Amino acid sequence: MMILSLIYIAAICAANYSVYVFGPAITPVNAFLFIGLDFVIRDNLHEKIGVIKMISLICIAGAISYTLNPATSMIAIASVSAFALSSTCDAAVYQALIRKSWPIKSNGSNVVAAGVDSLVFPLIAFGAFMPQVVIGQFLAKVCGGAVWSYMLRNYR
Repeated sequence: MMILSLIYIAAICAANYSVYVFGPAITPVNAFLFIGLDFVIRDNLHEKIGVIKMISLICIAGAISYTLNPATSMIAIASVSAFALSSTCDAAVYQALIRKSWPIKSNGSNVVAAGVDSLVFPLIAFGAFMPQVVIGQFLAKVCGGAVWSYMLRNYR
């Protein structure tokens, strides 16, 4: 659990910092590499530590991201807000699919979480509705989550 939690936090910090450095254009790359990974780790941790501890981990990751680089403050705030809201939606869908196979419950909940996260994050981080960013992030998160889900299926 500790290794998964550390990877989860590192991926969020890397994603937030790269958005600070490169701006909105990097978000689809982050969404595929880092956020897709975080979604799958979140699903693994959901079963092992529960929703409340997972939301605490999200807040800890945001605080660490902010502490490492306070200039990323709005990005860290946007990340924590979007992840908290998307985690709640993810948890509800994941729980509804709990008796299904791993790929169905992980990817099914990730589609919902990707939609919520992709809409909320740029609104808070950049203060604007950016349809291209939202669509790019959504597709990248869903595809990245599917790839990570497949790659980590035996790690569960």
